[in-house]
Amino acid sequence: MRNRVLAADGRHLMVERMGDPRGRPVFLLHGTPGSRLGPAPRGMVLYQRHTQLIAYDRPGYGDSDRHEGRRIKDVVEDVRAIADSLGLDRFAVVGRSGGAPHALACAALMPERITRTAALVSLAPPDAAGLDWFEGMTASNVLAYSTAADDPDSLAESFIVRSAQIRRNPVRLLDDLRRELTASDRLVVNDAGIRSMLLRNYSEGLRHSAYGWIDDALAFSSPWGFDPSRITGEVLLWHGVQDVFAPVGHSRWLAGQIPGATAVLEPSAAHFDAFPMLPRILDWLLDAREHPRRTLRAAVPGG
Repeated sequence: MRNRVLAADGRHLMVERMGDPRGRPVFLLHGTPGSRLGPAPRGMVLYQRHTQLIAYDRPGYGDSDRHEGRRIKDVVEDVRAIADSLGLDRFAVVGRSGGAPHALACAALMPERITRTAALVSLAPPDAAGLDWFEGMTASNVLAYSTAADDPDSLAESFIVRSAQIRRNPVRLLDDLRRELTASDRLVVNDAGIRSMLLRNYSEGLRHSAYGWIDDALAFSSPWGFDPSRITGEVLLWHGVQDVFAPVGHSRWLAGQIPGATAVLEPSAAHFDAFPMLPRILDWLLDAREHPRRTLRAAVPGG
């Protein structure tokens, strides 16, 4: 079920609702670059859990209008507009990779509507005190985020060129990533189904322009507009220790800031291992009796 929602400032957002339309609602905030067609549990998994999953194209991606100059905190008004349009009062939220800081913004800035929050392979704010933000990060991401902070016009130019290349040949982005993938990530991305999904996801996200990708990078490299230490709800932070795209130190820092957050750090996992974790994450998000460590243990080899 797909529809366009009007944001508070008149922009349009493209929304996809999956699973049981009368099920318990969960917002899934996609990665970077990405779209509403990104990694998600299959429909059968959602129906078994009596879950409706709501995904949307962040501004500038896919069929959502651009919001130039957006900050991480600005996601809250868009999620609120979508929830209101669907008649949803309270809901859980999960964000993966680039979507994770946005999920934390929802937890911080509209706690009255969020039941539980999960942030998978998240970045930390660029002004995180005591964190070496680039430690353990792959060279391409160090270059992108450094350029976003120091020379945003150059970043925009480079992403516009890359996006045009990816539109002509979506495999280009996967080939670029492959050079920096860990062995664990390579196993995930080599799966034919996941590879096909990623190609659809990237193609849709960059179909019209590079501006969603550009604005994400600028937002990650700027103050988020909220303090993670003010989050009061239940938060699960999941991270693969071998992650080179968003190093695990970022989730360790967030765990030290967010009161009562539970950090699950998997020693043998990396960035793309977050994909197969999503069904287990849903179990925790929707079952108030479950503790995250108990819920996720069965999903980890030897756990």
